Amino acid sequence: MTTEIITTDTLIVGAGQAGVAMSEHLSKLGVPHIVLERNRIAERWRTGRWDSLVANGPAWHDRFPGLEFDDVDPDGFAPKERVADYFEAYAKKFNAPIRTGVEVKSVVRNVGRPGFTVETSEGVIEASRVVAATGPFQKPVIPAIAPQDARLLQIHSADYRNPQQLPQGAVLVVGAGSSGVQIADELQRSGKQVYLSVGAHDRPPRAYRNRDFCWWLGVLGEWDQAAMKPGREHVTIAVSGAHGGRTIDFRGLAHRGMTLVGVTESFNNGVVTFKQDLAGNLNRGDENYLALLDAADAYIERNGLDLPEEPEARETFAEPECVKNPLADLDLAKAGVTSIIWATGFAVDYSWLQVSAFDDNGKPVHQRGVSSEPGVYFLGLPWQSRRGSSFIWGVWHDAKHVADHIATQRKYLDYRDAEQREAELHQATHSHVADTVDA
Repeated sequence: MTTEIITTDTLIVGAGQAGVAMSEHLSKLGVPHIVLERNRIAERWRTGRWDSLVANGPAWHDRFPGLEFDDVDPDGFAPKERVADYFEAYAKKFNAPIRTGVEVKSVVRNVGRPGFTVETSEGVIEASRVVAATGPFQKPVIPAIAPQDARLLQIHSADYRNPQQLPQGAVLVVGAGSSGVQIADELQRSGKQVYLSVGAHDRPPRAYRNRDFCWWLGVLGEWDQAAMKPGREHVTIAVSGAHGGRTIDFRGLAHRGMTLVGVTESFNNGVVTFKQDLAGNLNRGDENYLALLDAADAYIERNGLDLPEEPEARETFAEPECVKNPLADLDLAKAGVTSIIWATGFAVDYSWLQVSAFDDNGKPVHQRGVSSEPGVYFLGLPWQSRRGSSFIWGVWHDAKHVADHIATQRKYLDYRDAEQREAELHQATHSHVADTVDA
């Protein structure tokens, strides 16, 4: 560990997609900065997800403006390792000042002088500004429902890698967003009996009338929604790029042998109970699906586009037995369930950022990434500025806004510094003249 204190204008914590985007925009503006990453660039893409993960958006969409995937079909879905390689290549493109293998232990505001003191695993850094670009997927959340039991493997989706990782027996997957439904599908394809706990969700068509749903949400202005609609806080999105990309149809999964259940509610003596909300959750997901088809049809007609009709997109599977007569509870031992995978999301963890920039729930207080605490910024948050902020391209645009704000703040400070330098020069000149007269 070095004892030398390093100084920089802006310190970026994290070198995933958010940190790389932030570095690019600061570089374009000539802002001196350092990026610290405790592992490798885009490490979560490499080791923080299951083996078969691919991007949820097509390659033409899920990228930064300055670089395409040259070895992935534009309408295809890049494997996670390829996405990680993409960000490494992007960082090299503009010589991003990234230091890997350096962990940030704490950031505190200086007392009596501007800036922050940053304690790292490699020493101390003094920075005028700090950008927390660690994103929202920091701390896996497992609800306190089922106690730990040696006979039952319980892991978060962040720790799931492949079916071979699990013991023999059936699996309960809790959570049916993109991660949960893709993992459940993979487990079923491997031959396992799967129970999938389904909550409130959106399920857009993977593609409709020869256009990916990412394209539809773009032209329909959905990505630019500035704020989440009331009551949508716990609504996930079920979409997949696996197997070339396909629409998630929960009833189709049930017809292949998967058992759908409602929201997991409680656990007692080896028995899991479920809310009786399965049919309602599926119906609301269908409403979301059909609403997008209707909006797409209207857009095509309004703009006179020549896109092929797709009436089969409105066809549905018959109601499966598990929906008509949903399980109220499940005795795990009797059902042969030996594993539970909790696809229940993540919580933020900014324990290292010891400043007054958070609400009572530990969530950042900010406007488009500009913190309530001067000199502190956030990047990579869901709905940071719009619905599209969660996507790779959305992070890039959010980074530009934050970088522009930093550049503006530097100009304010440069103005005051210039004024002070002019005053000092005037004072020095005045003193020199006085000395000359006295002589």
